[in-house]
Amino acid sequence: MAIAVKLDELLHDRRMTLTDRVGMTLANLSILKTGKARAIRFSTLEAICEALACQPGDLLRFEPEQAEREPPAADRVPA
Repeated sequence: MAIAVKLDELLHDRRMTLTDRVGMTLANLSILKTGKARAIRFSTLEAICEALACQPGDLLRFEPEQAEREPPAADRVPA
């Protein structure tokens, strides 16, 4: 996944849980925390950011896929 959700890190840093602050089920929070979510609604993102007093950029991180990190074969230096 190219976009990682840093929810678990933010919760750990703040020593808190979100189950009663955001109004999401534990199952949905778990999906976000484990990185298995394929999408997130802006309303959910807004509720999480409000509860954690953070910005969306604090919650999301771009992680290029491994194949995207490697230079094209033509640009590689032979070993």
